[in-house]
Amino acid sequence: MSATTARRRFRAAPYLLALPGIVWLALFFVLPVVMTLSVSLQTGNVEQGFQFTWHFANYSEAMRLYHAQFVRSIIYGVIVTGATFALGYPMAYWIAFHGGKRKSVYLFLLLLPFFVSFVIRTVAWQFILSDNGILLGPLKNLHLLPQRFHVLATSLAVIGGLTYNFLPFMVLPLFVSLERIDPVLVEAANDLYASRWEAFRRVTFPLALPGVFAGSILTFIPALGDWVNAELLGNTQTKMIGNVIQDRFISQGDYPVAAALSFILMAAIVIAVFIYARLLGTEQLTG
Repeated sequence: MSATTARRRFRAAPYLLALPGIVWLALFFVLPVVMTLSVSLQTGNVEQGFQFTWHFANYSEAMRLYHAQFVRSIIYGVIVTGATFALGYPMAYWIAFHGGKRKSVYLFLLLLPFFVSFVIRTVAWQFILSDNGILLGPLKNLHLLPQRFHVLATSLAVIGGLTYNFLPFMVLPLFVSLERIDPVLVEAANDLYASRWEAFRRVTFPLALPGVFAGSILTFIPALGDWVNAELLGNTQTKMIGNVIQDRFISQGDYPVAAALSFILMAAIVIAVFIYARLLGTEQLTG
């Protein structure tokens, strides 16, 4: 084998290693996205079929009819991301710095409920939050809550279900980032007369920003497009954009408008992620 051939093979090695992943993404991401874009510009119906007509009016119609659900989904997604961060950061911090040899056990306990189906866990919240269920029933019997008080079929129930279901998506990236922090750095800050709060603010939290970013994205994106929690725990006034897309695709067979809604949602997510990365100071993550 000549030196030239060896150099060519060496240079080609990274591309050959990446080839299976590239083919996978092309088949199961790029191709479906292109097909969805094509469908979003079609006209017709299920009975007579659909034709590609460059019908951009599908996008304006989608926003005109369902802008309220878009706004509601974004609001819910932001609230859920903030709630999971508020709950998840202390958990991840304690496991990372005080978990000792049992860190894996604590993480397993955190993930144990999620071995059950997503839908089953959400249905379980229906029983927990029902007006006379195991949570509210005893409180009403003790006259600690009025009989008319209810949580199910409200925005609070939907946000609570989303927070519960996506909490591990926040905790795990935070734990990974926090565990990588060398305790010597915190000790050095204390030796330089920094208080615990100052050491946390100037050392621990900045070093954990990649985990904050990853956890926020992993939580915000699925929460924004979720439809199960709003369907099972909400009402007609708490429907999210995922419910609309699901209804348009499956129930009404209006594929063009449903595809347009999907593309608008993807665009909103990309813009939100880019802005968030810039505000958080992780520009390198956005290329």
